[in-house]
Amino acid sequence: MKKDWLSWVGPLALVIAVLITYKVVDGCKDAKNMCGIVHEAGWPIWPLIIASVIAVAIIGERALALRESSVAPQNLLPEVQSWLAAGGVAKETIAKLEQHSPLGKVFASALVNTANSREVTKEAIEETGRAVAHSLERYLSTLGTIATVAPLLGLLGTVIGMVELFGAFTNTGHDIAQFARGISVALYNTAAGIIVAVPAMVAYRYYRSKVDDLLVGMEQQAIKLVEIIHGERK
Repeated sequence: MKKDWLSWVGPLALVIAVLITYKVVDGCKDAKNMCGIVHEAGWPIWPLIIASVIAVAIIGERALALRESSVAPQNLLPEVQSWLAAGGVAKETIAKLEQHSPLGKVFASALVNTANSREVTKEAIEETGRAVAHSLERYLSTLGTIATVAPLLGLLGTVIGMVELFGAFTNTGHDIAQFARGISVALYNTAAGIIVAVPAMVAYRYYRSKVDDLLVGMEQQAIKLVEIIHGERK
């Protein structure tokens, strides 16, 4: 089913991103090219690289998983309404509807309880809705954590660079090469932390807002279905 392969998008994107990053960084031996920044920044930049790879994988996976056509198709309610008008919905159809989309799961929970009262039907929808909301928010907490932690990782690199910088000064003089490397480590990691954090935060806020919008739309359609089932809407 469609949802089965979508569940593999995130892990697969993460593996591919890690492999690509490893090959690119492994080939960076010359500090004159862009990849040389990794070597100039030192080991503190590696946690930021890992965080950026995870963030890119999550953003890609959520971009596919949170499409409105996949989560809450607009034509699903009229289709279910036509089934009810034709004399009811078979168990096989309800099972297929449950696998169709998150909105389909909500509708299926309502159709299973057509013989029960309105209150029971609403409780079934609310219970399913909580599970659907949890699935829609998958990985978003990780993305938000990356957006929050990335500047702190950059600050850690800055501190390490400053320690190396001050270590260049001794009683006998100072080491220009170590001094320059300390500055590189500090500045590269500060910049990397910001570069990782800003897109991650923007994506996190965007997807949180999109999940809220999808849930509101699904709730409205679920209410309409309950009214249709109990004869309050035609």
